[in-house]
Amino acid sequence: MAVVPNASSSSFELKSASLSLVAVVVKTTDVGLLSQAMAERFGDAPGLFDQDPVAIDLSEVHEAADAVDFEALVQLLREHKMLPVAARGGNAAQMAAALAAGLSEATMPAPPRASAPAVASAPTEPAAATEAPAPRDTVIELPADPRPTLIVDKPLRSGQRVYAKGADLVVLGAVSHGAEVIADGNVHVYGPLRGRALAGALGDTSARIFTTCMQPQLISIAGIYRTTDTELSANVLGKPAQVRLELEKLLVEPLKTD
Repeated sequence: MAVVPNASSSSFELKSASLSLVAVVVKTTDVGLLSQAMAERFGDAPGLFDQDPVAIDLSEVHEAADAVDFEALVQLLREHKMLPVAARGGNAAQMAAALAAGLSEATMPAPPRASAPAVASAPTEPAAATEAPAPRDTVIELPADPRPTLIVDKPLRSGQRVYAKGADLVVLGAVSHGAEVIADGNVHVYGPLRGRALAGALGDTSARIFTTCMQPQLISIAGIYRTTDTELSANVLGKPAQVRLELEKLLVEPLKTD
């Protein structure tokens, strides 16, 4: 039986809500190039998105002469299981086209304003003695809320796949050949890493991969890949090691355990 609200109640409410969106920063108006780049980026790691809402960031193409085909762009993002809901950072024509395509406008934070430099002038009279300014307290800006951690307390066999969405991933065991571990943050494997490990899956270039035994099929940070086609050096192969990204180059380094 349907519930019929009485005159003094309401069947809905309007409340303000703060939503977290992933921004997809497009750097070209050519949807074909975007499609190729996304296939290369996400092809080896399908399922990173699960109808997650995203905002299309147009700030990199704000001055582009070519129009953006928003219908094709929205369709491309949906093929990768993203749900485009807004656009931001475009010029007037781009934003009008985005609105016509059914997207809303997401606001962008104003850039910080630099303080004007002080201009010194030579005094015409002797300056009066002043007390030294009192020392100021050191202000340390705390980081944002710490990233959660997903812990897997058993080994992963071939064919198994774990994705730590919005989190770091810790595996308390081996990741076998043919298994795959993915995290938006860091990946820690306390055992042999023989499968595939992808950290910073949504583009976090500061993410790292750690393992007590480095023998991977594939390692990746923020979409930069390295496979077993490139043999690891003897000082890291089969030993405790970490993977980090430096200037779009993966570095595999020994992990000191002393």
